[in-house]
Amino acid sequence: MQLKEKSRERKKTGLFIIEGLREIQLAQKGGYEIETLLDCPEVSNIGNLQKFNYQTIQISKAVYEKLAYRQTTEGVIAIAKSKSHHLDLLSFKTKNPLILVAEAPEKPGNIGALLRTADAANLDAVLIANPKSDIYNPNIIRSSVGCLFTTQVATGTTEEIISFLQKEKIAINCAALTASKKYIETDFTRPTAIVVGTEAKGLTDTWLTNSEQNIIIPMQGEIDSMNVSVSAAILIFEAKRQRGF
Repeated sequence: MQLKEKSRERKKTGLFIIEGLREIQLAQKGGYEIETLLDCPEVSNIGNLQKFNYQTIQISKAVYEKLAYRQTTEGVIAIAKSKSHHLDLLSFKTKNPLILVAEAPEKPGNIGALLRTADAANLDAVLIANPKSDIYNPNIIRSSVGCLFTTQVATGTTEEIISFLQKEKIAINCAALTASKKYIETDFTRPTAIVVGTEAKGLTDTWLTNSEQNIIIPMQGEIDSMNVSVSAAILIFEAKRQRGF
């Protein structure tokens, strides 16, 4: 129960909870080590568990309902070991990476949506600067539908990530309202990091100072911003379009 609700407990033990067969399979494919499977026979189809060669503990429906966020996760929950998400562990499959950077995202739902977009676009990595949420928060795993496990994710301070991008010669393009170029007029065909901030505050000055080009999505209504995951998706898929995908 504490692994579900307490970030401190997840960090202390190095363990976290995964709900559902699809999410467990994605974690397995992503190289995560599953320590234990919790199976609720009243809900699950035990045949689906035979493909997993892990220690399995049967739990009651009452216990399952306390642990589960959803009632549609096939009655199976995994306890898995977390990974290190240090920048130095990143490796890119191509010489022309496309990366999403999110500075200080707070809402698990937004982080999950960003990870889903990253998976859909097959990004090389998602970097979270100054994270406000534990990335193994069950709400992030749930809202990402397991895409936390399908894309490289690294965390660090804003300064550490900027230094990493500059060292790797990856162009920094910040979504911002000032000194900006329309996103469709920006060159995303070279190694690129698309950087987004929070809807309330945007990006800090440190990012804007180090930005090679600020980019903007022109608005035609009364407001001047969109949900961060929507904005990121527009920018990412423009970059993919320019790259011929």
